[in-house]
Amino acid sequence: MFLGHFGVAFAAKRAAPTVSLGTWVVACQLLDLLWPIFVLLGIETVAIVPGVTAFSPLDFTHYPWTHSLLMAAVWSCAMGALYWRLRTNYIVATLVGLGVLSHWFLDVLAHRPDLPLAPGSDVKIGFGLWNSVSGTLIVEFALFALGLGLYLGGSRARDRQGEYGLWALVIFLFVAYASASFGPPPPGVKAMAAVTLLGGGIVAGWTYWLDRHRVTRT
Repeated sequence: MFLGHFGVAFAAKRAAPTVSLGTWVVACQLLDLLWPIFVLLGIETVAIVPGVTAFSPLDFTHYPWTHSLLMAAVWSCAMGALYWRLRTNYIVATLVGLGVLSHWFLDVLAHRPDLPLAPGSDVKIGFGLWNSVSGTLIVEFALFALGLGLYLGGSRARDRQGEYGLWALVIFLFVAYASASFGPPPPGVKAMAAVTLLGGGIVAGWTYWLDRHRVTRT
């Protein structure tokens, strides 16, 4: 899952507009921001196996510290606690934490059975949407379109940066998605992890910047 996570972030901004869009993006993508770091450090492993699913060539062989249900809940609590510490709003902090946890449940929909329940657990689940290219595209684009529509209904551009910056972001996400999904397999695991981390950082910074150029509709 890729675009679907951003759809949740856009929708969450509509639900809790006091939270920066950048914070929502970090929350909904936190597991995928941590994962390449763990891969680069050798703590988690992934293999590039074209054909392992119809949609993605990545075989997630070991990633319990970022993508198990237990650790997703731990990271969720950690980000929620950090937000509460900084903003002292426990209701919004809880929503931010749930944004982190939403990532795991969307991944369960997309992945084959490779998501562990906890580190050390042999129980792995996944509904395998990635085994259908058309099904994956329908779900991803539907989630993204719904989230973006809600976001547009609840915000407006403060200036030209807020207008063009948003659509440039949408184009960037679509290009990144198409490249990762339909381009050639990554040349190597380390390179793929580094590019994933760089791209995630760019989008996070972009959305924090964008949030300063858009305002909530009254």
